[in-house]
Amino acid sequence: MGIAVSLDDMLHKRRMTLTELSEAVDITLANLSILKTGKAKAIRFTTLEAICRVLDCQPGDLLRVADDVLETGE
Repeated sequence: MGIAVSLDDMLHKRRMTLTELSEAVDITLANLSILKTGKAKAIRFTTLEAICRVLDCQPGDLLRVADDVLETGE
């Protein structure tokens, strides 16, 4: 079990690119890409809040517990 990130889906719904979100939230494209691919180990609440504010969504719209996501244990 792990955490699945639905950032790509939300960007598609909002017709926004990762680059546009990066500029709006003032987070590097590389860091957003790590989050989008599910490789992030953590996210700051301030970052999550900023992303949700720009995408007009709730944290649960972006993150969910999923049985099909593998944990690396690293």
